[in-house]
Amino acid sequence: MNDSQSLSPTSRLEALTEAAGRGDASVASALVALIDEPGFTPQQRMALGEALGQIGDPRLCSPGDAGYWVEVTLDDDHRISVARNMVTTAEWIAFLDSGAYDDDSHWTEAGLAWRNGDRPTWRQLAAAEDSKPLIIPNQPVVGVSWYEAMAYSSAHGARLLEFDERVYIIRGPGKRPYPWGAPFGQANANTREEVLGKPSAVGVFPQDRTPEGVNDLAGNVAEWTLDVVGDRRVIHPGSCEQPSMAAWAKALHILSPAARVPDLGFRLARDL
Repeated sequence: MNDSQSLSPTSRLEALTEAAGRGDASVASALVALIDEPGFTPQQRMALGEALGQIGDPRLCSPGDAGYWVEVTLDDDHRISVARNMVTTAEWIAFLDSGAYDDDSHWTEAGLAWRNGDRPTWRQLAAAEDSKPLIIPNQPVVGVSWYEAMAYSSAHGARLLEFDERVYIIRGPGKRPYPWGAPFGQANANTREEVLGKPSAVGVFPQDRTPEGVNDLAGNVAEWTLDVVGDRRVIHPGSCEQPSMAAWAKALHILSPAARVPDLGFRLARDL
């Protein structure tokens, strides 16, 4: 693969994704290096992420890893650690495999009542044929209820972001409307306008990243927050299924905490 270094970024991406399709895991680091290269189309960024998913994405880590977290200072000078990426499918499956999902101590009373109800499990839903494009290790996990997201957070000594915290992380002291600033533009985030039709691997749209390094705050998948409105919960709706208006920092929607949606995931935060 050394000869590929003399090629254009597009040609290098084509060569590397072809090698990944053959199962060549040695190209993983070269693919990661391409993420921050400018000029790729959204379709090429999707392909890049899928190639990494095929051979094992070296960026994947767990909440126990220091690189998982980014420290940010909020407008009240309160510092928190926030996950660089949304919780991935790989993380979620590790949680299920560990047995922690079944540990009652991680659940609220309402969450336990929901978990123990008569409903399909996440694994059963994930096994459906139309779910397969969504169950990729390096993509954000989707189809997770708020109750499940809260249990995952508790199991890792963390919590969900508050909506206002999330807004400030996007906007920063300069009041950006989007992580990259303004205008919304093209190819900056995985939203409906890019016509990808599904989530991408975490962090492959470098414009959809704050200066501190927090990814996918405008698009890719919507995000549960900690906020409660009556018997509903607040989400940020920006996703591959939603138009650019849903990507605005202050956009919000409310859902039942029992909702399982194919373009909705979550992210962890910790107080310092």
